[in-house]
Amino acid sequence: MSTRAPVARRLTRRLTLRARMALLTAAAVALAVAACASAGWLLTRNQLYRELDRRLGAVSGGPPGARDGYRDGQPPFHGPRLPRRPEAILAACPSEPTGTGAQNPPPGPYEIMQLVGADGRRCTVPGAGALKVTAEDVQVARGERDHAYHDGTGVTASGTEDDVRILTRSFRLPDGTPAAVSYAISLDEVQGPLDNLALLLTAVTALGVLVSAAAGLMIARASLRPVDELTGAVEHIARTEDLDTRIPEEGTDEIARLSRSFNTMTAALAASRERQQQLIADAGHELRTPLTSLRTNIDLLLRAEAAGRDLPEETRRNLLASVRAQMRELSSLVGDLLELARPADTAPVRETVALHEVLDRAVERARLRGPGLTITCDARPWHVHGDPASLERAIVNLLDNAVKFSPPGGTVTVALDGGELTVRDHGPGIPAADLPHVFERFWRSPSARSLPGSGLGLSIVARVVAECGGSVALRPAPGGGTLARVHLPGAPAPGD
Repeated sequence: MSTRAPVARRLTRRLTLRARMALLTAAAVALAVAACASAGWLLTRNQLYRELDRRLGAVSGGPPGARDGYRDGQPPFHGPRLPRRPEAILAACPSEPTGTGAQNPPPGPYEIMQLVGADGRRCTVPGAGALKVTAEDVQVARGERDHAYHDGTGVTASGTEDDVRILTRSFRLPDGTPAAVSYAISLDEVQGPLDNLALLLTAVTALGVLVSAAAGLMIARASLRPVDELTGAVEHIARTEDLDTRIPEEGTDEIARLSRSFNTMTAALAASRERQQQLIADAGHELRTPLTSLRTNIDLLLRAEAAGRDLPEETRRNLLASVRAQMRELSSLVGDLLELARPADTAPVRETVALHEVLDRAVERARLRGPGLTITCDARPWHVHGDPASLERAIVNLLDNAVKFSPPGGTVTVALDGGELTVRDHGPGIPAADLPHVFERFWRSPSARSLPGSGLGLSIVARVVAECGGSVALRPAPGGGTLARVHLPGAPAPGD
């Protein structure tokens, strides 16, 4: 691999975007101008050469056409114009220019004329100069071609060497021997204008490059002005962390789309930061209650021990039970916070889970937490795709919610049939005004604020169910209480 490409990339990266745009604009315009100039020069050259070829055809006896002989040293009307006694010239075949042209001047306004034999030798006409014979001339002299136009070099009668345009035409001697006659006109009248045109086009191309470079800088400056504003806004946000900064969204072009996307991104970041701050505030509020209770109970035990007097056994037992309950509540709250703080893109590995078996384990745990309640469970086989631990935690949260609000000696009915899990209790129920908020983090109804809990259980239920592609809803149950319905996609048997 060539080392020039990496070097070019490094040099390009050092340039600003504005400089790169200007450079690319200048390069594109330069290529376009150079292509147009080259095309114009070639078209002009071709036109001038066609005019030379037309003149050569005219002075040589008419446009090249049919081969023919001659009578009395003169060609027929449509044949090539020949010098007198061409057979004598071909027989003698002088290879170098001879004479001054006074005795046998070339019969036309061309500068050089010579004959070419079928064997490829050139035979100069006295006073008509000489030309270098090419393979094309030999083909015409042998009768393989009717005529040929080409560039070449020649020596005029005055001995001057020059670049010429040559027309070679075929003819036949009286005995049928093929031969050719070449006519030449100097290229000075073509090369001079072409050289001047090339200089002019080069100057125009250079001027076009300069103008395009200046135009590229102006275009880049105007085009990148919105980008400069966007860059300034990004730098301001990075410096001040002010996510309320907005960029004007004007127009429908790519820059406007970029501005709208940036505003949407900053709005999402601001909302995310607000939710994070709210989560921290709510978590701090919820943690303060069990920590305060723990500190109070532990301080009371320590003061009693420091004073050297023992607390009554029942009081000591109640304090330790309270400490244990607060520790359990604190552990549950920390676990709920960790579950909710887990990013969605780091979800546990999902697998096929027997939901009815998970439900049985969750019901057993709920019976331990509500020893005075009757919990019935009717579970039909159902397999879902999810994380077993998360599913069990979500079901336990639903059952804990039902156990917490059930009256003493009440009944909790649990059923699983066809992917629908229902949990029904006979508690006070949820007011209609509170139903839209039950799945919000740290939200607790006024009637439940005196009960243990953090307000995160149903939020975890909603998140786990959503990760499994299901849905959950709570509504008042007929006859009182609350009915929770969870729909989870799956199949009665694994692999279905």
